[in-house]
Amino acid sequence: MTEISQSSLTATLTLRVAEARVEDVGHAIARLAPADLRRMGGRVGDVLKITGGMVGVGRAEVSDDGFEGMIQIDGTCRSNCSAGLQEQVTVAPIEHQQAVAVRLSPLWVGAAPATIAPERMLEDLEGVPVLAGGVVRVPTFAKAVNFQVVRTIPSGPVVIGERTDIRVVEGEQTAARAPAVSYEDIGGLEREVARVREIVELPLKYSRVFEQLGILAPKGVLLYGPPGTGKTLLARAVAAESRVHFIHLNGPEIMRKFYGESEAKLREVFEEAARHAPSILFIDEIDAVAPKRAEVSGEVEKRVVAQLLSLMDGFVARGQVIVIGATNIPEVLDPALRRPGRFDREIEIGVPNTQARLQILKIHTRAMPLALDVDLKEIAEHSHGFVGADLEALGQEVGMIALRGFLSSFPLETDGAVSAELGKLRVTREDFLAGLKEVEPSATREFFIERSTSIFASLGGLSEQKRLLDAVIEHSQMHDEIYDQVGLLPPRGILLAGPTGTGKTAMARALSGEKQVPLIAIDGPQLYSKWLGESERALREVFKKARRAAPCILFFDTIDALAPRFGTEQFGTDVHQRILSQLLREIDNLRDAKGVILLAATNRLERIEPALLRSGRFDYKIPFAKPDVADRAAIMRLCCGRVPLAPDVDFQEFAERMEGLTGADIESICKKATLLAIADFQAGTRVAPFVVLRADFLAVLESDRVGAGHSKSANKSSKGAGDLCPDATTE
Repeated sequence: MTEISQSSLTATLTLRVAEARVEDVGHAIARLAPADLRRMGGRVGDVLKITGGMVGVGRAEVSDDGFEGMIQIDGTCRSNCSAGLQEQVTVAPIEHQQAVAVRLSPLWVGAAPATIAPERMLEDLEGVPVLAGGVVRVPTFAKAVNFQVVRTIPSGPVVIGERTDIRVVEGEQTAARAPAVSYEDIGGLEREVARVREIVELPLKYSRVFEQLGILAPKGVLLYGPPGTGKTLLARAVAAESRVHFIHLNGPEIMRKFYGESEAKLREVFEEAARHAPSILFIDEIDAVAPKRAEVSGEVEKRVVAQLLSLMDGFVARGQVIVIGATNIPEVLDPALRRPGRFDREIEIGVPNTQARLQILKIHTRAMPLALDVDLKEIAEHSHGFVGADLEALGQEVGMIALRGFLSSFPLETDGAVSAELGKLRVTREDFLAGLKEVEPSATREFFIERSTSIFASLGGLSEQKRLLDAVIEHSQMHDEIYDQVGLLPPRGILLAGPTGTGKTAMARALSGEKQVPLIAIDGPQLYSKWLGESERALREVFKKARRAAPCILFFDTIDALAPRFGTEQFGTDVHQRILSQLLREIDNLRDAKGVILLAATNRLERIEPALLRSGRFDYKIPFAKPDVADRAAIMRLCCGRVPLAPDVDFQEFAERMEGLTGADIESICKKATLLAIADFQAGTRVAPFVVLRADFLAVLESDRVGAGHSKSANKSSKGAGDLCPDATTE
C-alpha cells in the first residue's frame, strides 16, 4: 500500500494527554492503545501529527497499559504541541520523509554544557521525528539539554536517520520554549505530584469551576520533608508544566541590612508575581523567612513574618498567584503561617521506598551505558535510606568508578585508542556495588544503619527464639492487614532478655539479615548528654529517623541503662525520668507508623521500669538462657567451620564438658584452642599439615582461665575472633 492510499484511510482522533514512560523521554515517542492506533489507521513506527495549542510530531508506539483515549508523550513533546497533562489533543498520521540535514540551536540559559559530539547526537536522535520550530531533547547527560530545530532539509515532518547531517548553529532560535524539567524527571512521587497539580493547576486553568462551586481556590501549599527528596524539583516541574510565570525565591535572599528593606523586598516579590499573573511564587527554605516569633529575639525576623502573613492574607489574589513553600524543618515555622487561608495544604515529601528508588534510578541512568549484569531493582533494594539526591550522587559516583577503570586500560595520552574503545565503555554491577559503599544515605546519616549479612542459619542453637521471632515479625509486621480486619493492633515491641553472651545482639542482627530489613542499633548510654533537653531531643530524632527509614528494625541494646526502674540506684537523677517519659511517648506514637520493628535487649530484666513492659509497648518477652548440650555442639561446629580439625575432635564430647558456658565462652574456647595450635605449629613442634588437635581443646578447658561451669565472659568482649570464628553467636 502506498503512502497516498494509506493517508486516505486515516482518521483524526481526539485523545487525552498522559505522562510518558521514563525510557521514552527524549525519543519523541507517542504511545497509544492498540485500538486507538487501528481506529486511526496508523501503524507502529508511523509519524503522528499531534495538535494542541501548536503542532508537534511523535513516533507511534503501542501502550502496554491499554488505556483507550489516552496518548503518552513526554514533557518536550507536550511543550511542542502546547498541551498539558489531562488536556485534549488531536492526533492523526502524517506523511514524512527522511531528513537529509537538520540544523539545531541550543536553548540553555547561562553557561553552556560540555560540547556534544555530532556523531553522539546523531546516535541519540536517530529515529526521532522532528519539525522545524520544535524542540528536541538530547539525553546525552543525566541532565539532558534542549535544542530547537531551526531548519530541516527537506522541509516538513522528517525523521532523523543514520546519514542525516546534524549541525549546531548559534543565535538562530526563535521564541521557542522548552521545559527545563518535566514530570518525567521526577520519580517515585506520583501521589505527591497529583496533589500539587490539583492545588496549583486547577485554580490557574479552571478558575470558573471554583466560582460555580462557590468555593475559594487554594492560596498556598507547603512542601516539607528531608533534604534531597525533591521538593524544589517538584515545584519547578509544576511551574514548567503549567506554563505560567515562575519566581524562585530563596528564604535568606529576603533578609537585608537596613531597617525596612527586608519587608520591602518581600513586597516587591509579591508585586512581581501579581503583575505576571497567573504565576507561581516558590519560597525555598521558608523557615529562614518565617520562624516562630515567640522563639526569635531579633526584631527583623518578627517584622518579616508579620509582612509575609499580611501579604498572604490580603495581597494575593486567589487562583491567580499560588505560593509554594518548602522546608525540611516544618516544626520551626510560625504557626500563624500554617493555618488554612495561607498555606491551605501541607504535603510531605518523604524518603522513597524500594519502588520509588527504582524509578529514580531509571531516571538517572537512562543516558548511562549499562552492562547486561546490572539489575536496577537489586540496586534499589540495596540503597535503603537513599533520597533522590543520594541516588543522583550514586549515579555520578558509579560513572566515575567506571571511568577510572576505563582510563586504567586506555590512558588519556592515547586519544586515538580512547576514541576507538569508547563504545565498549559500560557501567557494570560491580561499579554500582562499589558506589554504594562510597555514598552515604541522607535519611539515616546521623545514625549507623546496617544491612546484616548474618541470618538465622549462622547462629548455633536458639531454635525456639528463632521460631518466636519469625512468627511475631512475619504476622505482625509483614501481614498486618489481618489485624486490621479483626480490629486489633499488632504487637509493638519485642524484648530479648537473658544472661550476657547468650546471643541477644547476634539474634537482632540475624533477624535483620533474615528479613532483609535494615537495622538501626542504638546503645542506651550513647543518648545521654550533659545539656538539658539534649537527651530527649536525641531520642526523638532516633524515632523520627526510624519512621523515615521504615521498614527497619530499631534495636535498643542494654535498654536497662536507658529506662531503669524507678527507685533503683540508676534512677537517681532527673534526666532518667525525662528520658523514660520521652521513650514511653515515642513508643506509643509508633502505633501510627507501619514498618518499624522495635527490639530491645537486656541482661537485667528486674531493673527495667515496669511501665515499659506493659502490653502495647513491649508485648513479647523472649527469654535467652545458656545453651544446652545440643546447642553447645552446634555453636562449636559454627565456630570451627573453617578451622582444620584432627579426626579425634568430637564436638559432642566437648559440649558435655561445657556445662554452664554461654555462646561467647564457647567461642572463646574455640579461638584459644586455635591460637594454641598456631603457636605450636610456628614453633616447629608440629609437622604439616596444620590441624587443631583434641588435646588443644582439652588444654584450654582444663586451664585456669576458663573453668567448666563458670562463665567468665560477663564483661568480656569477643571482638577480634571474626577470622577464626566467623559465625559465632556473640554479642
